[in-house]
Amino acid sequence: MTSNLGEIAALGTAFCWTVTSLAFEAAGKRIGSLAVNLIRLVVALAILSAFCWATRGLPLPTDATGRAWAWLSVSGIVGFTIGDLCLFRAFVVSGARLSMLLMSLVPPFTALIGWGLLGEELACRDWLGMALTVGGVAWVVLERPPGREEKGARGERRIDGVLLGLGGALGQATGLVLSKEGMGEYNAFAATQIRIIAGAVGFAVLFTAIGWWPRVISGLKNRGAMARLSLGAVFGPFMGVSLSLVAVQNTEAGVAATIMAIVPVLIIPPTILIHKERVSPRAVIGAVAAVSGVAILFL
Repeated sequence: MTSNLGEIAALGTAFCWTVTSLAFEAAGKRIGSLAVNLIRLVVALAILSAFCWATRGLPLPTDATGRAWAWLSVSGIVGFTIGDLCLFRAFVVSGARLSMLLMSLVPPFTALIGWGLLGEELACRDWLGMALTVGGVAWVVLERPPGREEKGARGERRIDGVLLGLGGALGQATGLVLSKEGMGEYNAFAATQIRIIAGAVGFAVLFTAIGWWPRVISGLKNRGAMARLSLGAVFGPFMGVSLSLVAVQNTEAGVAATIMAIVPVLIIPPTILIHKERVSPRAVIGAVAAVSGVAILFL
């Protein structure tokens, strides 16, 4: 087994999430982020089922133990339903800049939860790498584009946005650690199936309660949104989430979460090519710090 398999898988996760963030952003503008949340899980579950049928001979994770189903189901609800719901709502209330800054807290949250629940301990070198990576990402995210003001920047809306952002960060961190606890040596793609099933059920209950099904059905009829959403589902819940579970299987959860957190840095080149945005010296410095931190975690 490759000694850095966990770190490599985490880096692969970050690249996948870079693609999926762009795809889901485009789809969300057409059909709304809540509809995207559920539909992406259903599409990813179909892809995962076909993949597992071809590679494992089982379209569904019927060979998982009751313990794995319990832990991974809780992980799916905490990570997908609660965590993502808080995060997408934070985008609306406080804007993407503050929300992504708060999501930079996922690595230390994950490290602390992993220490408390799994007894994982990180070396001083790991903490140095985490500090450089999180600091670099935060430096990039904190930069405000000239002339752009974000909604919800003051008063009660800002407080609500901070709480929602923290909820999103805690949801993602807790979901990742719970996944590691429940998965053990079980197949990462099958484990992702269980998480997605639980997350989809959670969203289904929520949509039934708030009467959102007509919007979901309308979203399914939007071909442009579905094309982008399908691309995001392949690189997100299918490949990205599965690789994230491979990562936590083979390295400490806090280290894996730190490497996965470099998406705001990795997304800089695509935004230059697609949106023709200019890169400031500050963004370059932040990117160099984040990449340096990741390099330390690979040592």
